[in-house]
Formats: sequence, C-alpha cells, structure tokens
Amino acid sequence: MNYFDIDKRKKAFIFELDDVLYPEKDYLFQVYYLFASLLEYTELIDAKAVTELMVNTYTTEGNEKVFDRVAERFGINERYRINLNHLFITAKLPLKLLLYKNMLNLLQEIVIDRKKVFIVTNGNPQQQLNKIKQTEWHGLEQYLTAYFAEESMAKPEPDVIHLLLKEHDLQRRDILMVENAETDRLCADVCGIDYINVQEFL
Repeated sequence: MNYFDIDKRKKAFIFELDDVLYPEKDYLFQVYYLFASLLEYTELIDAKAVTELMVNTYTTEGNEKVFDRVAERFGINERYRINLNHLFITAKLPLKLLLYKNMLNLLQEIVIDRKKVFIVTNGNPQQQLNKIKQTEWHGLEQYLTAYFAEESMAKPEPDVIHLLLKEHDLQRRDILMVENAETDRLCADVCGIDYINVQEFL
C-alpha cells in the first residue's frame, strides 16, 4: 500500500512514534552502548560484553529486564539503574535515528498533498521529545505537530485525540491513524476514527 491508495478525503494523519515511524530498538541499542561505555569507564567492565548482553536480553526478554541481567552478570550496584533510566530519557545519541524508508516516503507524499501530520505518542514526554529531536526528518520536522498523550491521559484513553481535533478544527472522519499496537486500535475505536496498521506500508 502507498499514499495514493488512501481515501483522498482524509485531511490529517496521526502516527505513533516507536515502531511506526522508526524502529524503537535503534534508540534503545544506542542507549545500551552509552551505558556500557559508562560502566567501562567507572567499573572497568568490558563495554562490548555489556552491550551484547543488553541487546540479547532485549531480544529474548524485553527492555524491562535489561538492567537486571547486567546487574546479575557483572555485579554492578543498583545505583546504576538510575543512570540507565536517566540515559533513556536524555541520551545524546552517537547516530541520528532513521525513519523507515516507506514511512519517509509516506510522510513526504502527505506533506506534498498539503495534508496535516501529527505524532501522538505514549511514553515519557521528555524521552519521546528527545527521540523526535534526534531523528533525521529530511526537512519534514517543520510540518509535524507532536502530542504527548501522557500530558493528559495515555492512549487508549481518547483525551489527546479529542484535544487534537478541537485545536485543529478537524472532524473524526478527516483523520487516519497509522498504528502498530492494540493500544492505538482501541483508542481509534473509542474516538471513532479510521486506522490502518503500519505493516500495510512496510
């Protein structure tokens, strides 16, 4: 599917950020690298070994278990959990985050057609903004409007969508949400807006 397959009557598009516009692991893995470098500097622990363990744990158990496995393997102090959590929110990445190629193409087509683009994202607002600032948008950033759902109520609660509709004088029928999670599908259903899974474009 591409932009020209979408209902031409749509005036605005809503995107989640993580795993919709870019792969979230691209952010997490760079944070792991930075954290491993910190441990190498402060505890003389091999950064490569730490990074490999963090990536493998993410793949097999998820991000929430990463610190626990590092602490078990290398015997690091619990206080480093604070350092890792701080990095997740404020990290200055070595490399820019890159959009999925097909999503970049989709965003460009939407902007060329003079339609509106919104990022409506769950998660820590400071962290999500940090990701947005470190993404390579190819000049599209001036056309994006971001809403951080947790500043009102996290999705699937509809508050942030209702706010968006009001502030931009849009009707529910004007919107298409591009999603990749049950949370967004539930939100779209509650709001009465159309949605499509990102895999249709990827």
